[in-house]
This record gives sequence, structure tokens and C-alpha cells, in this order.
Amino acid sequence: MMTDLDDHDRKIVTEFCHLLEKSKQLFNGLRDLPQYGHKQWQTYFGRTFDIYTKLWKFQQQHRQILDSKYGLKRWQIGEIASKIGQLYYHYYLRTSETNYLNEAYSFYAAIRTRAYYSKANKEDRFFMRIISSSDLMVKKLRYYARFIVVCLLLKKMKLVRDLVRELAKQIDDYTATYEPEDQLEWSLVLGEIKSFIEADNLVNVLDMESASIVLSHRLGPRSAPAIDKSTTMVLSLQEILIVGNCSDQVKFSELTLDMFRMLQTLEREPQEDTTQIYDVSPAPGRVPFENGDRSLKRENPHKYLLYKPTFSQLTVFLASGFKELPANGVMLLYISADGCFSNVKHPEDAGYDLGGVVTNSKREVEHSNKRTVQLKDMHW
Repeated sequence: MMTDLDDHDRKIVTEFCHLLEKSKQLFNGLRDLPQYGHKQWQTYFGRTFDIYTKLWKFQQQHRQILDSKYGLKRWQIGEIASKIGQLYYHYYLRTSETNYLNEAYSFYAAIRTRAYYSKANKEDRFFMRIISSSDLMVKKLRYYARFIVVCLLLKKMKLVRDLVRELAKQIDDYTATYEPEDQLEWSLVLGEIKSFIEADNLVNVLDMESASIVLSHRLGPRSAPAIDKSTTMVLSLQEILIVGNCSDQVKFSELTLDMFRMLQTLEREPQEDTTQIYDVSPAPGRVPFENGDRSLKRENPHKYLLYKPTFSQLTVFLASGFKELPANGVMLLYISADGCFSNVKHPEDAGYDLGGVVTNSKREVEHSNKRTVQLKDMHW
């Protein structure tokens, strides 16, 4: 195929392949970054954002040549946009800056609006040697699950319900067409989403005209007015550790309902952004480089979300959080877990021996990982 290209077209195709391969390498490397600490991941995230920004702009500028000479497919464009959305979502998780949720939403919404995955369930003969059509469907299903999470966090509930209906149809098509081994896992994903939405909306609040009101738990100008700081106000909340370890609790993936609500109470409302244009690369100032424009940055306490951690994992994240605290910093520890009660009739130590909360054993974690690998993968 490359032999039929002139020098100009060959350079464009070669550069695109280089950027695509480099972006995949950097993105896959994100999995290996430590989940705790602040400085270890920032530089690597910046490099990954940089390469994806170049890749996104490059495919836009040379779309016609890439379509005709390389055979660029719409689902491949969707994959790039989905990866950028995932980057913004994980940057939000690591910084607690809700504005990055808007950025993730923009790219996910562009995929749906422009139907990049519309032919994912149809056979693509040219790419069958690289990726099977069933794998493309899995990519599409994971995209839906990720988009639903972002919309839940942004309280776009009408869109959430539309996406759930679309996901249910896609899962039906997937299982009917391929009879896959993971159909039970995807049924579990759909069931968790529906249960989560139902549990989060047990009380329907209406306004004066009987229209439903979507309540927000986040900090805003009305719920958290500005406070005049005095010389006695020296402490500042800097680190937060939210732990969910109840055996029977409504959850979606690794986010329980109380973790979902708690993390929002410790965040600021995202700022409405009317300048974002779907299906365009973020401007340089919008990419959260370590040394770039900080227009999106607001002071937020850093959060760790731990779902069913082992005791050793809990202590590692606690130690890391304390290590990162400044001199006037405070850490908030929120634990939602089953109780563990002592069998001793007359405990000598009224504190420890009376019991505590349950953490997972290593064996339980390994067993859980085998059953929920599909749910975890959808975040990446």
C-alpha cells in the first residue's frame, strides 16, 4: 500500500502511524503508574496528553489523505476521541478538578453525535486481520459505560437514561450476534447501572411547577459562600481518603453509592463552558500540562477512592497521603465498611478488642479480580 503513495502522502501516513503507535504506548503505560502520590504521574500524563493532542489535530488536518491512502475508519477516530476522554476523566480523579469532567464529556459526546462507532457491529474486512468485529463491539460497550459514569458525575440524568437504553440494545445485539463468553459480565454491568440510578433517585424533588429538580451535592457559590480568612484559620483540607468496603451495597464498577455522594460533597461545581466545540482538539491551554496554562485549575483537596482495599493497601494510601500533607494540611478519612466484632467476652482494651471494620484479604481480592475484570477494564 505504501509503495503506491507519492512522497508527500507517504510522509503523512508514516507520521500518523508513528503518532498512533506512540500514543498507544504512552496510554498503556498509564496503567503502570502508582495510584498514590502526586508528582510521580504528572510528567507522564503531560507527555500522553501532548501526543494525543498532536494525533487528534493531525488526523483532522489530513483526514482526506488518511481516508483514501491509509484507510482510516470512523471507529478508529472514535477510539482516539475515547482515549482523550479517558485521559481527562482520570485527570479529574487525580486532581479532583470537576472542570476536566466537562472536557471528558465533550469528547464522549462527540463520539455519539458523530456516530463514530455506528459500524462497530458490522464486519470490517480490511481490519479483520488486526482486530475482530466482536472486539470492536466490546470497545463500543466500554465507551458507553465510561460515558454513563461521566454523565452521572455531571448529573446529566436524562442523557444517562438515554445512554442506558442504548447500552441495553447494544448488549442485546452483541450477545445475539457473537454469543460471547462475557455476556454474563455485560448483563451484570447493565444491572449495576440500573440499580445505581434507581437507588440514587429514590426521592423525587419537584419545583413549584411539579418539574423534577436535579440536586447537586457539590460546593457552589450558594452552598459554600466565601469566608473571610482570619489569622486563626491556619488548617486546610488537603488530602481525602474515601473507602468503600460493604459486602452488600449498591455500586457501579468500583464506585459505591455512598462513595459517589461523598466525593461530590468534597468538590466544587464544574464551571459551565460554552466555548468547547465538540470534535476538536483542546486548545493548548486546555490540556493540563504540568507547566501549562492553569486557567482550569482551582484549589481542591486531593482524593483517593478505594473500593474494598486490603489492610496493606489502606495503610499504603494513608502513608502516602500523610507524606504529601503540607505543614498546615489536614487529611479526611471516610470509611464505609462492615463491622468486625470481637469474640472476647471481657476485652481488656476497650478500643481495639471491641472490634473495628472489615478489610479484604488478599485471597478475596484475587477472587474478586477474576470476576470483575470486565468492570475494571472499562475505566481504561
